Amino acid sequence: MARRTRLLALALAAPLLMSACSTDDSGSSSSGSTSGSANSDAAADGDLSFAVITHGSAGDAFWDVVQKGAEAAGDDLGVGVDYQSDGDPQRQSQLIQAAVNQDVDGIVVSMANPDALQDSVEAAVSAGIPVVTINSGAERSAEFGAIGHVGQDETIAGQGAGQRLAQDGAKNVLCVVHEAGNIGLEQRCAGASQGLGSNVKLLQVDINDLQAAQSTITSQLQSDPSVDGVLTLNSAVASVAAAAASDAGSKAEIATFDLNGDVIAAIQDGSVAFAVDQQQYEQGYLPIVMLKLYAQNLNTVGGGQPVLTGPGIVDSANVDQIADLASSGTR
Repeated sequence: MARRTRLLALALAAPLLMSACSTDDSGSSSSGSTSGSANSDAAADGDLSFAVITHGSAGDAFWDVVQKGAEAAGDDLGVGVDYQSDGDPQRQSQLIQAAVNQDVDGIVVSMANPDALQDSVEAAVSAGIPVVTINSGAERSAEFGAIGHVGQDETIAGQGAGQRLAQDGAKNVLCVVHEAGNIGLEQRCAGASQGLGSNVKLLQVDINDLQAAQSTITSQLQSDPSVDGVLTLNSAVASVAAAAASDAGSKAEIATFDLNGDVIAAIQDGSVAFAVDQQQYEQGYLPIVMLKLYAQNLNTVGGGQPVLTGPGIVDSANVDQIADLASSGTR
């Protein structure tokens, strides 16, 4: 009740600052907090402070864009944003608990492994801290007490990828999973099977060892020449898959989820056919907007349904329009 009273007082005392959201990949135990006059003033004035805690792994450019979105929203809205990430679900849970202990005003969390995070997320909710989930775990978000979820529906996105591969003539497709136990990646592959009309073959690699991932994909393509499609679920893995196809002398079509500069260039040169874009900048930016609206006006967004940021297809028809945005780090 004390927290609710404080939030309502803030709603009366401060105007709601809003700005237009720009559309649009960090490491184990790495962290980054916002800088700039807006956030410095917010901290000095004791205004709202939000924690963003994701499962991003080292070297994953996807989560760099999420972080940029969250920090840009913090600057635009004049609130404090502290971004941290850890690919280990137990350590991610500890980061959430630390944010609860710090009595932050809101928490944004990606839930690649919902079961491992349930206790810490529910502890935040029990402490009166609003939670918005992003990217993964949409189907458990409301169950854990979150006020909203921002991301793409992984099954629907997978179906779209599978349908596009089928249209391109693919029949025997590898789905390359780069994080063991990530429920969202499993949903993408399951959706791809539905869209393709036949089961994709799962191939496990480790995103933290891209050289080994390339070797694994190369070996699979060499051992099974009938593979005519490779669907990766991460932009960094897409690059090594394209190299693996070249090493194996395979004509398999390479497609991927998510964008980075290398994938943009690969679509432009034809080594990657298309990317499923979930606009992860929005997954960083929009939850900060949602938390501020809730803190100052008790607004919720989505009506109990996820706020979808994708999917969209980036291919040769529209890649040049996306290229400049990707180079600036917002796609």
